[in-house]
Amino acid sequence: MEENSAQRRLQCLCRHLLQQYDAGSAVLRQVLMNGGRLDSGEGRDRDGEAVIIGGMVLDIHAVPSTPLVSGTTSPGKVYYFHGGVARNVAECMSNLSVRPFLISALGHDMAGNLLFEHWKLAGLHTEGIRRHGDIRTAVVCSTLDINGEIATGVANVQDIETFVSAEWIQQFRYQIRSSTVLMVDANLGPSALKASCQLAAEYDIPLWFEPVSLSKSKRVVPIVKHVTYVSPNEDELIAMANELSPENTIPSIHMNESKKDFSPEILFKFLKPAICVLLEKGIKVVLVTLGPNGVLVCSRGGVGLWKISQKSQKSFPRGQIINSIFSCPTRVFLDLGKSANDSSYLFALHIPALPATVQKLTGAGDCLVGGILSSISAGLDLIQATSVGVAVARATVESEENVPSFNLQKIADDARWVYSAARVLFHGPMQ
Repeated sequence: MEENSAQRRLQCLCRHLLQQYDAGSAVLRQVLMNGGRLDSGEGRDRDGEAVIIGGMVLDIHAVPSTPLVSGTTSPGKVYYFHGGVARNVAECMSNLSVRPFLISALGHDMAGNLLFEHWKLAGLHTEGIRRHGDIRTAVVCSTLDINGEIATGVANVQDIETFVSAEWIQQFRYQIRSSTVLMVDANLGPSALKASCQLAAEYDIPLWFEPVSLSKSKRVVPIVKHVTYVSPNEDELIAMANELSPENTIPSIHMNESKKDFSPEILFKFLKPAICVLLEKGIKVVLVTLGPNGVLVCSRGGVGLWKISQKSQKSFPRGQIINSIFSCPTRVFLDLGKSANDSSYLFALHIPALPATVQKLTGAGDCLVGGILSSISAGLDLIQATSVGVAVARATVESEENVPSFNLQKIADDARWVYSAARVLFHGPMQ
């Protein structure tokens, strides 16, 4: 009993020192994170099903109750949300009973304290969150239109690039080595993205790139050959393709009517050239988020569409919750025959969205990715996982939170419907 009490006190002291510790010895960090023991990482508690690297942000949303008028204020409400792409993805995974490991940075300011305390209260890993007095916690202030879309905003997120550095990320190689998938968001700077890719390659971990925004999506260029999965919307997809292949500019989609009035076939026809650029540059699977039109899952041949990770979900018992409630026989979408591994063939699958009563659209894309990554950790294949992600996205847009709590049984029921409605849009030559 006394030994257990002493061990608890030692662990408490280590956690305290860890929060004060910043950029010193990686060996010291390893000792602190192991309760005073130095080991090689073998046999440690492998409860980080995925490692998520990127931004933690305080989101301020101004929501007008009347149409916006330039040059004056509009009546409405102002809300504060815990945000940031990486943070949202990780919290979504936690709310789906999967425990991710988040690597990020926060200041000791009001916004940082708010975000950090929320993370601690959720019982999530805090070791990967760098805290320093010189950090200005990322804040994004957005004004939404009356439809819930972002009309304009200001983002102060540059310290994520400075303090979520390559050196900081490299100290968590043990968590990355034992993960099923590593996700990076495009808030990271070039050296941090490169370090993440090197670690993923070293440990043969699939790398997921989340574009974040139109301008930041272009940061994929130096690391494209290391990216396994990417999840852009239509505009980000075209921006990435044009940056990767500037000699063949692909026009943006300009439509007078709402995109929801266009069929998945028409949207795919517009987007196919950009999808092919990303695949030809080395990305294995492109998931294009189409909002109310669902998701396109595209790869060369059919390779990579099923199991993302070879690691068994038996290593991660919490993930079995999703696996157990998603009891749906695996569908054979197409007999690919000899072309299944033919890289000259493009395979495109459409996964439909669910009808939703929209409260707020921000956070939906992040939760889509969070639902997919949670399901991957549970051992589902990519099509099953994306079906879960679509169900999670629906629950998110019907909530006023960036990341709501989820009814897992409702998510499973919705995901089964989505999965049953998935269909092959295209299977033929890349060109």
